[in-house]
Amino acid sequence: MMDFVVLTIFPEMINPFLNHGIVRRAIEREIISASSIDVRGFAEGRHKVTDDRPYGGGCGMVMKPEPLAGAVRAAKANAPSANAKTIYLTPQGRKFDQGIARRLAQFDGLIMICGRYEGVDERVLDGLVDYEISIGDYVLTGGELAAMIVIDAVARLIPGVLGGDDSAEKDSFEGGLLEHAHYTRPPVFEGEKVPEVLLSGNHGDIEKWRLETSLIRTVLKRPDLLKDRKLNLQEKEILKKWCIDIEKIISA
Repeated sequence: MMDFVVLTIFPEMINPFLNHGIVRRAIEREIISASSIDVRGFAEGRHKVTDDRPYGGGCGMVMKPEPLAGAVRAAKANAPSANAKTIYLTPQGRKFDQGIARRLAQFDGLIMICGRYEGVDERVLDGLVDYEISIGDYVLTGGELAAMIVIDAVARLIPGVLGGDDSAEKDSFEGGLLEHAHYTRPPVFEGEKVPEVLLSGNHGDIEKWRLETSLIRTVLKRPDLLKDRKLNLQEKEILKKWCIDIEKIISA
């Protein structure tokens, strides 16, 4: 069972997320476990201070090493498996993508540190962190939103979390392509009909149509995904047909 633990000074941000949707159902079915730890509980003094001014001067505050180290060690001590990895969520980390999500899903537990202010004391990173991860090239006020994104993306890759066994495998990025177009009832909406092939009952034709729309979406929206992807024979035939059709349009 995958165990997620979020270390934060704002656990009230994390707990509502764990109580809704697929994550909640996975917890109830004991496929995953998830919790938050208040870093302030490991701070000393009456005011439970978790930050201080940076040495050398400069603006902002830095998260103190003692409370964070205490929280990480407590999470590791209580982790169901010694295979749990500690992640620091930071704009300076490796950019999170589906490949990293798959890799993280192989571990038995993830302990996630949510930074605040200007960051955390470097000595915590050097001694207690296994991976640094960024959800994008922008700066947030804290790591809590990033932690929720990582939990959501990783949890759905764990067998049994999603409704269908192949649901995660057909997500965008899983096969190097964006996911195909989707339609549901009604069959006609504001004059636009559902593609006839989806109503045909011919599963072979439906799968071919889905592959074609998947390729179309990828070419139009994320052509960069195709640069390093090895195309199979069917995909090459689809793209060649488009080239012929486009050349006819240009010639006309």
